[in-house]
Amino acid sequence: MSNASKFGKVAVLLGGKSAEREVSLDSGKAVLEALLRSGVNAEGFDPQERSVTELVNYDRAFIVLHGRGGEDGQIQGVLEWLNIPYTGTGVQGSAIGMDKVKTKQIWQGSALPTAPYRIINKDSDLKAIVESLGLPLIIKPVHEGSSVGMSKVEKAEDLATAIEKATIHDAVVMAEKWITGREYTIAFLNGQALPVIRLQPPADVAFYDYEAKYNRNDVEYGIPCGLSETEEKQLQELCLRAFQAVGASGWGRIDAMLDEQGNFWLLEVNTVPGMTSHSLVPKAAQAVGYSFDQLCVAILEQTLGDTH
Repeated sequence: MSNASKFGKVAVLLGGKSAEREVSLDSGKAVLEALLRSGVNAEGFDPQERSVTELVNYDRAFIVLHGRGGEDGQIQGVLEWLNIPYTGTGVQGSAIGMDKVKTKQIWQGSALPTAPYRIINKDSDLKAIVESLGLPLIIKPVHEGSSVGMSKVEKAEDLATAIEKATIHDAVVMAEKWITGREYTIAFLNGQALPVIRLQPPADVAFYDYEAKYNRNDVEYGIPCGLSETEEKQLQELCLRAFQAVGASGWGRIDAMLDEQGNFWLLEVNTVPGMTSHSLVPKAAQAVGYSFDQLCVAILEQTLGDTH
């Protein structure tokens, strides 16, 4: 790529100090190698190892920091302060997207379908929660990604243990109504929805959890996703509205469900999705002709018309 010099010196932000550090290191390494192959003057930059003040030595940043510190508006705020263009969603959209409850509140306020939930802790009236949301439930830390600390709860007596597990990762925990049906993921690139992917974890996995996301090789990824053309378009439009509602931009991903009655439900938004060999955005981009290297350059190109 002859015009790679237009990017100047690029920091690929990876690693960090969240629970998703290992995944971020893998994603960042893949992105860094892709940019180098494309002729970009890029370097890896791990904020856990170096002071963020050193970012002044770079012209732009490709953010591949998953989880807290990287996906919640913190690093975006640093880059804004230093006047360095960066990939993906801005400060406010990142902060909202990392908070599952704030995301749901915005979707509910925008009349977008998302599963009923309750914020809970060890002192909550667990019986009332089961009565209002039913069983099974899914328990989630509110500010984690990659399914860290999540549990499916089938019996009321297992609720306390699931809350305890989630509390290890986050002071704020939520219970969400379990939706039985098919799971899909919708990736976005430059404001456009990419082909929908159907996620089918193996039968011995309760849901698309951390293990299935990063370590299993028997998850099925359906492209085409099996929906009719009309349904796929409907889901893409719904998810694009949901993506924009939280203030997300550039590139990212939304996970959604289709229940047994044929209704779509939004699960959550991911503003710095994985970029590993198992990751979903590269799979969706490949379906419309992007190689991994081309995808990374296309994401980086968003920084040329920085609109945060």
